[in-house]
Amino acid sequence: MPSPRSPQNTKTAGDRPAPTGAKQRDAFFDNAKYLAIVLVAVGHAWEPVKGDSRLLEAMYTVVYTFHMPAFIVISGYFSRSFDANPTRIKRLITGVAVPYVIFEAAYPLFKRWLDNDPGQEISLLDPWYLTWFLVALFIWRLSTPVWKAVRWPLPLALGIAMFGSVSPQIGDDLDLQRVLQFLPFFVLGLCLKPEHFQMVQTRAMRIAAVPVFAVALAVGWWAVPRMNTAWFYHRDSAQELGAPWWAGPIMTLALFGCSLLLTACFFALVPRRRTWFTALGEGTLYGYLLHGFVVKGGDYLGWFEPAWLHSAGGKIFVSVVAVIGVTLLCTKPVRSVFRFAVEPRMEWAFRRDAAELARQREKREGSTAREKVDA
Repeated sequence: MPSPRSPQNTKTAGDRPAPTGAKQRDAFFDNAKYLAIVLVAVGHAWEPVKGDSRLLEAMYTVVYTFHMPAFIVISGYFSRSFDANPTRIKRLITGVAVPYVIFEAAYPLFKRWLDNDPGQEISLLDPWYLTWFLVALFIWRLSTPVWKAVRWPLPLALGIAMFGSVSPQIGDDLDLQRVLQFLPFFVLGLCLKPEHFQMVQTRAMRIAAVPVFAVALAVGWWAVPRMNTAWFYHRDSAQELGAPWWAGPIMTLALFGCSLLLTACFFALVPRRRTWFTALGEGTLYGYLLHGFVVKGGDYLGWFEPAWLHSAGGKIFVSVVAVIGVTLLCTKPVRSVFRFAVEPRMEWAFRRDAAELARQREKREGSTAREKVDA
């Protein structure tokens, strides 16, 4: 995720002027990213223990309705400036493409080693578990200039998502179903402006968000025995889910509306001020990519098998452990250890930008001239 920064806030603590060119991070977006990644981790931790619990399945459904859409909307919002210049292409490669290759190899190797599964193959065309988001983000961001150029980007993105939902021939390569079906949320983020987020950060919206989530939970509880949860994963076409083809476009629009409503309520409840977890928002990609090893490792080793974990108290315990675990994975010590995989610099792999070299040369020449004058 790109670093959220607010151009309006150029003061540091104590109203001291910030250094020239420095921009203050926006606490709201860091808070939102951290809370969203916590929900992602908790949702994954619920999968092995939810069993036949109708209430937990309903909570799981509600969380899956908005946690990734919220993450993707923020990704789109901070991709608005992407223009395919060399600097941004370099960041896209080092921050998205290279981590995808690393983790797409690491997860199957991890399964081979811990689950004693020598048949687990490594394939860059078949995203494994969590890595689909990196593929999607790479494709979405490359397409940003297109969405900025067309007249009606969001209706067009919704049309593409609807078409994808009735196209089983797309196959599983690069998880393109998810790329297409989650695309409207990224495009929506591209279309948003700061005032749109301010609209949902009102007291009235915060008050309204609580009953909306309560109604969503009640609807989820009602829908558990009547609806296939796989619709919320956005990874299959309608035909692959055993539904008629015309259900795909209808469900695409219905789920987009539900996800948009709950995402707005989620943003309304996110604190705007700095909190104890604000700084953790900088490390959400670490928490996202690394928590899968803990969840999958626990699954391979049988950590979720004890009967007491499937009781109400056990499920609460699993949820708390998931929150603590992903929080630790977002901290600076963990980021320092795994920066080589998540944010590799790779200066050796890229040509130096001519404009940057010219600026550095002018800076050196100016410094030399000042030294001569001082002498």
